Amino acid sequence: MDFIEELRWRNMLHDLTPGVEEHLRIGQRTGYIGFDPTAPSLTIGNYVQVMILTLFQRAGHKPIVLMGGATGRIGDPSGKDKERELKSEEELDANLERQKQQFYRLLNFEEGPNRAIMRNNLDFYKDMNVLRFLREVGKTLTINYMLSKESVAKRLDTGMSFTEFSYQLLQAYDFQRLFIEEGCTVQMGGSDQWGNITSGTEFIRRNLGQKAYAVTTPLLTKADGSKFGKSEQGNIWLDPELTSPYQFYQFWLRAADADLPKYIRYFTLKSRQEVEEMERDLADDPQTLKRMLAEELTVRIHSREAYESVLRVSELLFNRKANADFLRSLTPDDLKAVAREIPAAEVPVDLFKDGGVPVIELLTDLTDFARSKGEARRMIQNNAVSINKVKVTSIDEVVSADQLLHQRYLLVELGKKNKYIVIAR
Repeated sequence: MDFIEELRWRNMLHDLTPGVEEHLRIGQRTGYIGFDPTAPSLTIGNYVQVMILTLFQRAGHKPIVLMGGATGRIGDPSGKDKERELKSEEELDANLERQKQQFYRLLNFEEGPNRAIMRNNLDFYKDMNVLRFLREVGKTLTINYMLSKESVAKRLDTGMSFTEFSYQLLQAYDFQRLFIEEGCTVQMGGSDQWGNITSGTEFIRRNLGQKAYAVTTPLLTKADGSKFGKSEQGNIWLDPELTSPYQFYQFWLRAADADLPKYIRYFTLKSRQEVEEMERDLADDPQTLKRMLAEELTVRIHSREAYESVLRVSELLFNRKANADFLRSLTPDDLKAVAREIPAAEVPVDLFKDGGVPVIELLTDLTDFARSKGEARRMIQNNAVSINKVKVTSIDEVVSADQLLHQRYLLVELGKKNKYIVIAR
């Protein structure tokens, strides 16, 4: 597989330095991408770069994940119109450990001549004092050169601290260290990293008299040009505790049709021929394309088991024919996922013992699922209340502990559309 050609047909190539195509065609090369641990999880935006490393590895080259234990303490000004708020070292270290575990699942670190390597750039600086840094690192680039970089130039009016101004020096020195220690000749990243990456190639040229290369990819945006949300609510995380597998799967199903061609090319591991045939055969059926992509990504990011659980949760939430037997077949993890998607209420499990809980009390005083006891009575009398897919036929009915699914959950349905879950703790 030709790595650069692979990026081209996927529309994932933004810029590259001269000679990199020829360089990559002659034997195995080593390339890296840096990741600062500023969040507790990687996101779909980060996953674009993980895909670059994956494709690089599949092309026979050796990928390096460089964790930003040092640069994360500084803050990258690229793409920012104001100074970053620095995170504590404890938070950054915790984030780094969680992200490391994600990388271990997503890339091959275990076997083969091109197995991935993980490094932490904190190792480059932890024993370096400020005088040594200024002599060995700060002396390489001129102020004029650094001011010419877009990440700096666009902040001249609003201001930039020396801390953020020095970020490109650290990233450049990272490249030089990996060039020396790992034979790494290529740095890759998002298009907003072009200035930082080319500072690294300049470092290697000036200090070592050697040639190094840069490759960047477009930032992940939607068809309307908007960026993915950066808040915890707006982002799509790869951690199942931050974005559940169900929510992750649903994101791809609900994607705009106009975004689909980009998403497929960025994220599928299918070949060009497979993708083009699939798009041609399903040109009038974008929803099937979305389901295929959603399945591929949910299995890869989470697991086959998580994907199958997503299907069961979807069946329960959207198929009115799902019955009591189907509900009882769900696992505790399935029901936990359901509880994240519909209104839920926690009640003490002891209430269900010693005779149980009157259904009217469960719907009102304990959960507020119904607005009043009178409303709850009317709904039961109208045959509109179900507990675990079984109709409640009497206002005097009692819910007992043996009705709890896995000794913990109750599914409550009021009418045809309103679903709730009770969690007994």
